[in-house]
Amino acid sequence: MTLLKRLARRLRVSVDAGMSTAEYAVGTVAAVGFAVVLYKVVRSSAVSSALTSLVNSALHAI
Repeated sequence: MTLLKRLARRLRVSVDAGMSTAEYAVGTVAAVGFAVVLYKVVRSSAVSSALTSLVNSALHAI
């Protein structure tokens, strides 16, 4: 078997191993942090007024 095939076989095994519980926890914490930042941005007065203006102009265009 060639070196390249052996290397490819080893890489496939390590890629298919999956994530551990700690990696899921870190991913969950990162997703929650991103959601909090996004929520605060959307709830800001500038974004809220821009979205209200956009909806009003869309409704008046129909």
